[in-house]
Amino acid sequence: MHIREKIKAAGLKATPQRRAIYEIMQDACHCSIDEIIARIKEEQPDVTVSTVYRILDSFCETGLLTKFVNAEGKTIFDITPHEHHHIQTADNEFIDIDDKQLSTLIKRRIINKLPEGEEIDNIQIQVTTKVKPT
Repeated sequence: MHIREKIKAAGLKATPQRRAIYEIMQDACHCSIDEIIARIKEEQPDVTVSTVYRILDSFCETGLLTKFVNAEGKTIFDITPHEHHHIQTADNEFIDIDDKQLSTLIKRRIINKLPEGEEIDNIQIQVTTKVKPT
């Protein structure tokens, strides 16, 4: 499905700014807000920071993107909308881990520890790495 159709299927207008931001995310997979702003400004210098924030919020609300917080405390936007996990490498790259068995195991282990009346909404495990000492 093309970018325009994906955005429309999410119930949003496929504006040039939305298409450009989604294209950036398709290319990068994982991006901080600063990276997205820098890249969109190269293509469309008149786009405001508030517009970028609004677009990213609408993409997350409609399920086109997800977001998580990396080891440094920065919000990272992710093109993969379904539940999955991450490895953050020493080079600050992200590797997606699609492991339903891991998610199921975690759910089984913590289900009895949830407050009454609550259920698990989402599980995201993030593993960080470091360079091995030589």
